[in-house]
Amino acid sequence: MEAIKVHEGQIVALMNDNIDTDQIIPKAFLKRIEKTGFGEFLFDEWRYLPDRSLNPDFALNDPERQDATILITGENFGCGSSREHAAWALLDYRFRVIIAGGYSDIFYMNCTKNGVLPIQLPQKVRLELANLTPSETVTIDLPNQLVKSPVGDFPFEIDAVWKHKFIHGLDDIGITLGSHQEALQKYEDKYDYQYS
Repeated sequence: MEAIKVHEGQIVALMNDNIDTDQIIPKAFLKRIEKTGFGEFLFDEWRYLPDRSLNPDFALNDPERQDATILITGENFGCGSSREHAAWALLDYRFRVIIAGGYSDIFYMNCTKNGVLPIQLPQKVRLELANLTPSETVTIDLPNQLVKSPVGDFPFEIDAVWKHKFIHGLDDIGITLGSHQEALQKYEDKYDYQYS
């Protein structure tokens, strides 16, 4: 998992409430077994017109927001069915941070396990961030748990365990390998003849 310590990026706003996982990545595109390749289908039904041309009225298609890595959105983001592909699609598109009013529990966990930092902020703050111009950037300072922006600095909460994982780029496998490295090495040394 790629670490996030301090992330500076352009934002794009999609302020709908209750955006569910089927809207994030429709089930028709869940046929891959890899974690990559889902970004082109992110918000597919909103991003494309029936002829597969880009919908000019959809926020992600704004030519001035093409470098956005931070998504500002509404309440209850990622609700609906459990779909790890939704987190994969957001990351594959290039989003590293989502700022919403709240998340479904499963979607929140899927984001944290796949390197997408979910931040929860009040609606008033999100609306201020959503109104930033394309040339203005936002900085996520994870060690200090601050969203720094031209309209102010806003503190956010995150579980200490998840904060540690993001700052050090550790997923569950990385933590297991790091915590038991000595025992794993002893085991491999004991049975070295079987692995050489």
